[in-house]
Amino acid sequence: MTSNHALQHLSLTEFRSYERLDFALAGRSVYLYGPNGAGKTNLLEAISVLNPGRGLRGAAFSDLGRRLPDEPRGRAWGVAARFHEGEDEVHLGTGSDPRDLNKRLVRIDGETVTASRLLDHVRLIWLTPAQDRLFIEARSERLRFFDRLVYAAVPAHAQTVSAYEKALRERLRLLTDGVSSGRGADEAWLNVLEQKLAETGARMIGARRDALTALQGEIETHHSAFPKADLSLTGDGIEDDLPAHIAQGLRKARERDAAAGRSLFGPHRMDLAVQHREKNRPAADCSTGEQKALLLNIILAQGARLARGGGRAESLSRPILLLDEVAAHLDPVRRYALFDETHALGLQTVFTGTDLGLFDGLKSRALGVRVDGAQFVEFID
Repeated sequence: MTSNHALQHLSLTEFRSYERLDFALAGRSVYLYGPNGAGKTNLLEAISVLNPGRGLRGAAFSDLGRRLPDEPRGRAWGVAARFHEGEDEVHLGTGSDPRDLNKRLVRIDGETVTASRLLDHVRLIWLTPAQDRLFIEARSERLRFFDRLVYAAVPAHAQTVSAYEKALRERLRLLTDGVSSGRGADEAWLNVLEQKLAETGARMIGARRDALTALQGEIETHHSAFPKADLSLTGDGIEDDLPAHIAQGLRKARERDAAAGRSLFGPHRMDLAVQHREKNRPAADCSTGEQKALLLNIILAQGARLARGGGRAESLSRPILLLDEVAAHLDPVRRYALFDETHALGLQTVFTGTDLGLFDGLKSRALGVRVDGAQFVEFID
């Protein structure tokens, strides 16, 4: 499978276990197979840092550089990619800031830009083994997962969330510093921050509600071998005047937040609730296999939505799926169904797994690559 709006070439320099790698995908889907520790997930992670944020592992940028056993820290790293967008070509690059390895630089066609601009050209959806417990672990992880789905369709949401989180940190610092010093917080500056939180928070809630409605609609119409998920958001409030509601709630929560040392009110406290429709059970009460199948239902519906434009009709970029060790946890029927659905949707997908036999259903539909010791040792076309 190839696409005119897809990843054509990927280059890594000193990234994780890779000293250097040049990989010509030519817009095709790929399955990477090989032993554990071979570098398969590292390659997915390299693709994932071509979006805002810290990638699929959530690692600090200073930890992404290759490090030999006798080296105290990782080296400066870089990831570069070439995409086709219709008849045009765009070059994306990101890597260590030489002045501070904890930060990174982002370039598009050689111009230094903010990380949010990457969403103009590539939208990524990933599923990793760490997400297998998404429905039973911390609420914040589910919200972060959902926010990635939101800004894949509406890139401005990433900037809104970033601005909200920055103001939230500043507000909490004012409150806790005031408690520790005994002088109290700066009232005027608190008012300014809380007004910013009210405005950005209301936009966040609006974007999340719109995305959930669109995604649920896609789930209804998308024919899939995976069980349908019913989605809802909790803790988002139903008030007509959301900015006023948020501002008032933050003001009332000042004393409690200062004492707790954390912010206990606001849109960052929302949660994504998922229900297995056929069994009428919360996802958290389902088996591990059922939870994985529900996640795939959500991700494939999102992929289908984005492949059609996803609320941004002017967008030329198509989503790329990164599915790490997903095939190994599916029975043969669902595994073949996954391959069929990604192929039918025209989604460029990168799969990983330890055994070549897992990918029999992708023969002639994707490029196979055996990975060992952070090297490509065999190709199956």
